[in-house]
Amino acid sequence: MSTTLHPHPDPAACSASSARLGEPLAGTGPVATAWLAIEQPGPWGRQALSESHLDPELGRELDRKAEAAGVRIALIRRPGRHALAQVEPVTDPDDGEGNVDADAGTSRRVLLASTIPGRSYLRSMTITDPQQLLDLDFAALAAGDPIGGEPVAKPVLLVCTNGKRDRCCALLGRALTLDLAEAMAALAPADGVEIWESNHLGGHRFAPTAVVLPTGYAYGRLDAESGMAAVEAARAGRMLTRLCRGRSSWSRLGQAAELALRDELQEFAADAVLVTGEQPSSPGQWTVDLTVHGAGYRATVTERAADEPRPESCGKPFGTPMELRVALLEKLG
Repeated sequence: MSTTLHPHPDPAACSASSARLGEPLAGTGPVATAWLAIEQPGPWGRQALSESHLDPELGRELDRKAEAAGVRIALIRRPGRHALAQVEPVTDPDDGEGNVDADAGTSRRVLLASTIPGRSYLRSMTITDPQQLLDLDFAALAAGDPIGGEPVAKPVLLVCTNGKRDRCCALLGRALTLDLAEAMAALAPADGVEIWESNHLGGHRFAPTAVVLPTGYAYGRLDAESGMAAVEAARAGRMLTRLCRGRSSWSRLGQAAELALRDELQEFAADAVLVTGEQPSSPGQWTVDLTVHGAGYRATVTERAADEPRPESCGKPFGTPMELRVALLEKLG
């Protein structure tokens, strides 16, 4: 099993530049209290929900409902070879590499996950008509209420591989999924977890990026060794602060504060740290309140533009992304 990142062929790629400059990962995770992951084989466009073999009108309506409720939708597919060509409009259900997409009437997996601490869950259902998804109660899902499906006992790992969003995700993310799938194949069924390719998890420059469901902890710059470590921690009800971008349950300020406090206390139980409030204290600075096993803490989080310009995504102009850092941690009471 590979234990190092597959090198990017272009040292000027966004992920290579971000890693070289030591851009902090904390506070860069996606934000959502719940996830809806829909199996959709075949190629994906940049806007995968409306640029894939999923009906584009359905994709746009699902996106509208999810955004209104604070749910994140991910298209997922099994690790393998997939076309990277633009896919809108879609006229052929075969992606050119022998992967035939799921048509109407073909069963596909759907994962529903709540990331809210104390109310997190992962459930699975099988559907034959994606139109059924319009009947889901997105508000209930976002609130942490189970809305259908059967419980899934083990966590799953979604890895971004959408090359139409960024080539780093395609090259590095796909290599990671294949490494992890190989590693899982060597394990006993009870010891493995499901690995899925995902269309977009944000933060291309942190590729390979992944999220663990149901907790919603996102990671970046993974290799097979660190990816397996994140999976093993999740199976044990824990998380890792190394290479963690944050838990999607929290705002990005909360993500940065939580990870700093976990590092300080060496507390890795998944639901041990709660973000209870945040407020601005001065320009570019916030206070974030947290609790750990009932004890209160306060973090001072600062935001500033990166010192050195870098590509925020491959092919885009250089920019100076905002970076979050925790300047102070204090125990209350």
